[in-house]
Amino acid sequence: MKISILRLGHRLPRDERITTHVALVARAFGASEIIYTGQHDGSLESSVSRLAKEWGGEFSIKYEKNYEKIINEYKKNGFVIVHLTMYGLPLPEIGSRLKADCSGLLIIVGGEQVPKEVYEIADFNIAITSQPHSEVAALAVFLDHVTNSEPLKRSFNDQFKGKIRIEPSERGKKIIKN
Repeated sequence: MKISILRLGHRLPRDERITTHVALVARAFGASEIIYTGQHDGSLESSVSRLAKEWGGEFSIKYEKNYEKIINEYKKNGFVIVHLTMYGLPLPEIGSRLKADCSGLLIIVGGEQVPKEVYEIADFNIAITSQPHSEVAALAVFLDHVTNSEPLKRSFNDQFKGKIRIEPSERGKKIIKN
């Protein structure tokens, strides 16, 4: 199943770090792309693209001005649209319904205030908790749930085949560069 992330309302300089972290979590947990709206950020695109190239794996980033265009395109292509929000239904109540056969998931992660239309067009508005917290944390918990923790079990070295890899160690750091 293909997993794509739509990050709404990227704001410079406020969201530089958080949007980068959304992309890092998305990549590490098996998403194939992140699309962001709001302000265009060439530095964000360069950083994420460079990281994917060095660490390996299939992951891309692109900017799109119109979020509705992306949502409608993915919906038309059979993707289930999931909006992560603290106002949604609890993940445990929805979780099993997400694993139905579909082309993929488009996971929407807000930045600035999310427009009402997103709540209406999403197939599922899901709360990881009904408390304020980080969109990065929400995305990580959600992706872990829908992938049955597979990204935590796999060997990144085998899966990603990057120029840089980590040798697991109980103590210390071991980085291998190819």
